[in-house]
Formats: sequence, C-alpha cells, structure tokens
Amino acid sequence: MIRINLLGNTKGKSKHGAPSTVASMEVGDVGSPKMKVLVVLVVAALLNLGWYYQLDKQKRDVATQQQAADQKNRELADVKARYLERQSEAENYKRRVDVIDQLRANQSGPVNLLNTIGDTINSTEAVWLNSMTDQGGSVDIQGMALTTDAVANLIANLQKTGYFKNIEIKETYQDDSFKDMQAFQFTLTCEKGNEKASKS
Repeated sequence: MIRINLLGNTKGKSKHGAPSTVASMEVGDVGSPKMKVLVVLVVAALLNLGWYYQLDKQKRDVATQQQAADQKNRELADVKARYLERQSEAENYKRRVDVIDQLRANQSGPVNLLNTIGDTINSTEAVWLNSMTDQGGSVDIQGMALTTDAVANLIANLQKTGYFKNIEIKETYQDDSFKDMQAFQFTLTCEKGNEKASKS
C-alpha cells in the first residue's frame, strides 16, 4: 500500500527544530483488485481511443478514394458517351456508304449487261442485234443472222460469257424481205445467271 502523509509529523523534526508538515495520502495497495480494474480500464480506453482514430483515418481514406472513384467514373461515363456517339456516327456513315454502293451496283448492272451482249454480238460473225428487252430474271434478244449456224454460234458465245445460265431459241424464221440474200430473224430468251461470277 502506498501512503502519502499530508499531515504534520509529530514524531520527526526538521533541522531547525520545527515540526515537519509532510502530507500523506493513501492510494491503496498496487496489487489490489481496484487498482487492477483501474489499469485495465485505462488500457482499454487507450486501445479504444487508438482504434477509433485508426477507424476514423480509414474512413477518411475511404471517403477520399470514393471521391476519386466517383470522379473517375464520371470521366469514364463521358468517354463512353463520346465513344457511343462516334460509333453511332460510324454506323450511320457505313449504312450510307452501303446504300451508295448498292445504288452504284444497280446502276452498273444494265451497263454490264449491255457490254456483255454488245461484245458477244460484235465477236460473232453474220449476226446483228435489233432489240434487247430486260425482263429482270431473263433477257430477250431479237436480231438477224445470215445463217442458222451464225445463230448457233451466238448462243455458244453467250453461254461462254458466264452471264447467262440458260439460253433458248424462242422464235426463228426466214425473212423474205431480203431478195438478194438469205436472212433469218430470231428471238433468244437468256436466263440470267450469277453476275458476280461473270465479272470475275
């Protein structure tokens, strides 16, 4: 037990002979249960205080990180919005280009047909073209030939182009209007094939 004397000591005297006034206070025994509980409470309070400050620091750090994450999220949302806008513009542009390409292909279809038939007629001897009618899936060709062999040669040359998959003679007859020579009027029906294969 620690004892502090706060009262004067009647037994002892100072050097000058005056009674000493030493104060004494009884705190209690260091090993007493009260002291142990007090020490435990103080230690627990200090630990709790340290834990509180640590949690408060973590809370502030988390709040700072959350603000940074929110800012980054807003920036990424802006980037995503701009990306989606550019992607939409690119898709619209691609659709326009596809439409233009389709229109060009549709424009070049009759040109390719005319070129194919024109070149074939020119390369076949004794054959002339009078008219041509595009029926969509087929083409009717009307012309004149000096011999039936010339008509047969024209059919063979048209098949070689690869533009047509089936060619039939719809009509043929001898033209009596030509007195000095023999002439045949003919009509061919040509079923269109794969135009892409003929181009390649």
